[in-house]
Amino acid sequence: MIMVIIVALAAGVQGGAASAIPAREKQPPSSGRQLLYYNHAYGVFDRQTADAIEHSAYLRKFADFQVRTTTGANGETWTGRYLMGRETYLELFGIGDAPGQDGTLGCTGVGLSTERAGDLATVVQRLRAAGVSDPVLFRQTRDFGDGVPVPWFDAVSPTLQYDAYGAWAMEYTSEYFADPRSNTEPAASPGDVGRERYLPDLYRHHLMRDVTSVRLAVTARDLASTVPLLRAGRFSVRSLADGGIVAKGGGTTIRYDVVAREHARMRRVEMSLNRPVPYRHMERLGRSTLVVGPGAHAVWTFDDTYGTGRP
Repeated sequence: MIMVIIVALAAGVQGGAASAIPAREKQPPSSGRQLLYYNHAYGVFDRQTADAIEHSAYLRKFADFQVRTTTGANGETWTGRYLMGRETYLELFGIGDAPGQDGTLGCTGVGLSTERAGDLATVVQRLRAAGVSDPVLFRQTRDFGDGVPVPWFDAVSPTLQYDAYGAWAMEYTSEYFADPRSNTEPAASPGDVGRERYLPDLYRHHLMRDVTSVRLAVTARDLASTVPLLRAGRFSVRSLADGGIVAKGGGTTIRYDVVAREHARMRRVEMSLNRPVPYRHMERLGRSTLVVGPGAHAVWTFDDTYGTGRP
């Protein structure tokens, strides 16, 4: 899910935003309980890097890897390269693979999601209490190719104004889990709308288990609009001396560095493995480097391609 689609969807729901997130059976409130968890991050890369990722034989061994074009609400489509874990995943684009502004080099985003039905409504309440007076509420749908869209998730974004990065919170719908085309798992408990239920278990046949850390370079404006959402979801947020922040919660760390727009990008991703490996394997993928092992850990770093004069 990407920010330009949020803008398109918001145009249709702003008049009735109060009903965009339906009332659901809520769990008992807890002021300290974490409500949002890292779901996935996306980045837009130069064509050389995107193509190298798409055609990599190694990535197909390393992770539950797929290339997919998705059709969402209003007929918007995007084509991504996906590395799927147990609860978390990565979504990687080349220039132009996502519509509008979000298909430009260096754009990034982070989707956060709830684990329990009803928690998204609490996040919205906390956003408003924190001074976000007009959060953008919307529902996304998914078309599996037969022209019959199914409700996918309800979501909230703190703002429609962004430079190159956006964050949103989402809650998967009961209709999506009930649709056999979704290939999701049964609920582990009442109100379970969690990430592990949503993602398939194919990660078990590969090395990659989950995303444990993401480092993104974003503008000061984009970071400022993101912090209230992180706090509303009960991430632990720590400010850095250079103006960035580190947000921790649910087993994933998100670090934000403040840069000018021309240097905005995904910088680094760390992943846990299903089992430790005794070796160190380095895979160069376009203008990025994936290092796997030794141990049960992998690190993927991405070059700053601005100023190279290359697309």
